[in-house]
Amino acid sequence: MSEIKKLPILDLSRAFKDIHAEVSEAVERVLNSQAFILGPEVKNFETHVENYLDLQPENAIGCASGSDALLLALMALDLKPGDEVITTPFTFFATASAITRLGARPVFVDVDPATYNIDLNQALNKINNNTKVFLPVHLFGQTVPIEKIYDELKSRDIKIVEDAAQSFGAWRKVNGSIARAGVMGDVGCYSFFPTKNLGACGDGGMIVTRDAKLAARLRKLRVHGEGSTYYHEEVGLNSRLDAIQAAILDVKLKYLESWNKQRRELAANYKNLFNNYNLNDFITPPSELEDNYHIYHQYVIRVKDRRDELMQYLEANNFITRVYYPLCLHMQTCFKFLNYKPGDFPTAEKLSSEVLALPIFPGLLSSEQERLVSKIKEFFK
Repeated sequence: MSEIKKLPILDLSRAFKDIHAEVSEAVERVLNSQAFILGPEVKNFETHVENYLDLQPENAIGCASGSDALLLALMALDLKPGDEVITTPFTFFATASAITRLGARPVFVDVDPATYNIDLNQALNKINNNTKVFLPVHLFGQTVPIEKIYDELKSRDIKIVEDAAQSFGAWRKVNGSIARAGVMGDVGCYSFFPTKNLGACGDGGMIVTRDAKLAARLRKLRVHGEGSTYYHEEVGLNSRLDAIQAAILDVKLKYLESWNKQRRELAANYKNLFNNYNLNDFITPPSELEDNYHIYHQYVIRVKDRRDELMQYLEANNFITRVYYPLCLHMQTCFKFLNYKPGDFPTAEKLSSEVLALPIFPGLLSSEQERLVSKIKEFFK
C-alpha cells in the first residue's frame, strides 16, 4: 500500500505547471539580454501593474521586497523620530518594524473579530498631534474599508499607507466603483514573496501612489537616493526589483484574476463543507465584509477550543496547517520598549490563540478539502 502524501498548506507547483513554458521563455529572455537589475523588464511589469490598478504612468515602483516597500513609503513621507503611526498588532512583523526603523512609534489598535482587520473606530480614537500616518493592513486578502474614515484622516493631514502585501488583486465597492487594495490611500505597498497570490521566484515588492512627485522620490530612494548615476540627492536604500523576477511576475499577472477566482471558489466550498459536517459549533469560518472581494491569500478559521491539538491531529493525518499569527506584535520581545502589556488588545490576543490557516491555493482539489474537513469532524466527534 502506497504512503499517503501530505497535503501542504501551499503547493505552488500545481499552478506553475500550467505556465512553466511561459515562465521559462521569460527567464531565458532575461538571461540572453544580460540585463538583470531594473531595466526594460521591470519597466514593462510596472506598466502592466499601472494598467491593472488604473494608475498613471510612472506611479508603480518595483522594489526588493514588501518589507522594503513599507520602509520606502514611510521614508518618502518623511516619517521621523517622535512621529506616531496607527496600525494593527495582528499582522506580520514588517508592518511595525518599518515604523520603528525610522525612530517613529507604532500605536497599536485592536482588530475586528470578524474580519481580523484593524478596528477603524478605535483607530480614530488614537489620533493625537503626533499622529502622522495611518497604516492599515489588508490582512489575508481582505480590504479594510478605508473610505469610512478617509475624510477624517485627510482633514487632520494624516497620510494613509496601505499594507497590501497580502492583497494584490483584492478590492471593495465604494460608491458603486471598484476600489482596489493599495490605491485608496496615499501609498500602497505590495509583496511578491513566492507564497503570495502574485508571487515571484524570490523576493520582490512594489510601491504605488497617485502622487507623481511622491512616485519620483520613491524611484530615487530605491537606488540609494540617486538623481542620476553617482549623484545622490538623499540617503536611500538599495532596493531594486530584479529583472528576472519582474519577467516572471509579468507572466503570472495575466493569470492572477483566474487564480483569485479559484481561491474564492475554494473558500466557498470550505464554508459549505463546514455546514454539511455540522462544524459551526466548533469553528468559525472567515467573514467577508459586505462589498468586499476577498482573495483569500490565507483561509483562516477560528477554532473555539483545542486549536493546537487540532493542528497536531491534522498533521498526524497528513494535513499541514499554520497559525498566522501566534504572538501579537505588542507582545514581541523586540517591542518591549513600547510598554504594552497582555490584555491591551483582547481581540487580537484571542485571535492569536484561535486562528488556524487551512490549505488554499490554485489547483487544490475539492476532494482534498472534503478529506481535510472530515478529519476536523473526526477530531471533534
